[in-house]
Amino acid sequence: MSPTTAPESPVNAAASALPLTVLFSFLSRADATPLDRRSRASGHILDKSGRVVLDPAAAPKDNAFEPDPNLNFEMWGEYWRKVHGVRFLHPETAQDQETINRLLRYDQIHRLAAGPTSNRPLPYMPPLDAAGALFDTVIGHIEPYRRPNWDGVAYLNFASLDDLATMLGTDRVRRKILPEDQTIFRDLAPVLARQFILIPNSVGDDAFILVKTHVRRGELNRETFQRLWLSDHARLVMAQPESRPVKRYVELHNIGPETEGQPFYHPATSGIDGITMMAFASMRELETFLLSEDCKAIEMAETTIANTNAGEYWTGAAFTVVDQLGPERATVF
Repeated sequence: MSPTTAPESPVNAAASALPLTVLFSFLSRADATPLDRRSRASGHILDKSGRVVLDPAAAPKDNAFEPDPNLNFEMWGEYWRKVHGVRFLHPETAQDQETINRLLRYDQIHRLAAGPTSNRPLPYMPPLDAAGALFDTVIGHIEPYRRPNWDGVAYLNFASLDDLATMLGTDRVRRKILPEDQTIFRDLAPVLARQFILIPNSVGDDAFILVKTHVRRGELNRETFQRLWLSDHARLVMAQPESRPVKRYVELHNIGPETEGQPFYHPATSGIDGITMMAFASMRELETFLLSEDCKAIEMAETTIANTNAGEYWTGAAFTVVDQLGPERATVF
């Protein structure tokens, strides 16, 4: 599926320079992981009769999406990219098209297991014995896989909260998209955010995205953390050489609820105060950046405003499905 790109209108041109409203939904696939090892949203993971599978690990064959654990991960990535995105944007009436047009940008970010994560950061090192030599066999020396919390993110941009509510509140979405979500996603954890684009990518060729979550230090409130992050910290990130590898740098400031029962509340994401998105043209540039002195300085500065042990980062492949904003601009604030 090719990205849907509309000619830039004056409205969208103006919107692209303002702090957009973003719904940044962390996703996990409907798989057979035991419930004590990965969360499951209410009503998610269905059997072929549309009923909730009580224990995905005990009855993987009942999974209506893909019962074979050996195929589930590949099937999920393909379906989300090639089918779900198409269904999500398919209008059945002229009114549907009007509401879909309120979506200014939609990216799917698929987590890549082979990319850097906070669970296995660079530099990558081989397992060695006490003398510093390679083991004769890897059997018995393979470290357990430490999976990040999420398998991807749906990144939706709107001019306003009203536009977001209008699009997601349609009858088409309620009847035909939300039931699909319950089938293919194990959990959906939204972050309602205000977006600040500090380094715009006017070309729009994001390939690999570093997604990083931030949780403020205990002595700071959310407002103070976000103010310091957008001012002092952002200047440090942007003070790179002219040949900087970071093609796009975005701060997403959580404006969602911290109290259960409010719209867009999720226990796994309500404590996230901000999310960094950094785009790179290649995995090599991303990994080079993570090993650079610039990155070390950024990480050191983060410790003054964030509890770095409470956040995580991982790498994803970016698929732009909709882009109505045209050449991207830095946010005016």
